[in-house]
Amino acid sequence: MFAIGNGTDFFRLLSLLFNGALTSLQIFFLTLLFSLPLGLLIALGRMSPQKWINGPLKLFILIMRGTPLILQLIFVYFAPFYMLPESMRFSLPRFTAAIIAFSLNYAAYYAEIYRGGIESIPRGQYEAAAVLGFTKAQTFFRIILPQVIKRILPPISNEVITLVKDSALVQVLGISELFRVAKNESSRIFSTTPLFVAGLFYLFMNWMVTKIFETAEKKLSYYQ
Repeated sequence: MFAIGNGTDFFRLLSLLFNGALTSLQIFFLTLLFSLPLGLLIALGRMSPQKWINGPLKLFILIMRGTPLILQLIFVYFAPFYMLPESMRFSLPRFTAAIIAFSLNYAAYYAEIYRGGIESIPRGQYEAAAVLGFTKAQTFFRIILPQVIKRILPPISNEVITLVKDSALVQVLGISELFRVAKNESSRIFSTTPLFVAGLFYLFMNWMVTKIFETAEKKLSYYQ
């Protein structure tokens, strides 16, 4: 059954889905806020010649990229209570656990994207910057990083679009994000309309993400 009762019911549905979309957007923006800088730090550590630094980070990236995000969500939420000694047990709020799991997972993916971008910059640019008297920090942030950002925007945009859709996975922790709300309403009224409208919400959000990245790529087009 695809139809929905009347205009009032439809506006009620839109209101519910909008509230669910706000939760999805919170997850989206908070994940980006934490995972993008964390990914850069992990990438720099991953490139360190010191084995005691890059070794654990390689393992971290392998685990984060090699296991399903839904399992990571469950682990982060339940592990502090079930895996710690009884005197140290605690329970994370569901939303906090979701943000931690998402941030760690996406930081691992972003780290590899950053690393690929950094390693693609010719060594001659580092040498030229040293000749001009730039410090290592100045070389990285003023010369290398702007070029890296230009090169990694396409793969980063793919991951960000995936993040919009992956936000639906937090329903496993009982968080009422967009897809969970749509699924509940679909079951309640025996109609696929809520799922269809939720799909339009996701499509619109990803369209906005795509336009933002297209604009960013044009602004950075002077880095050839």
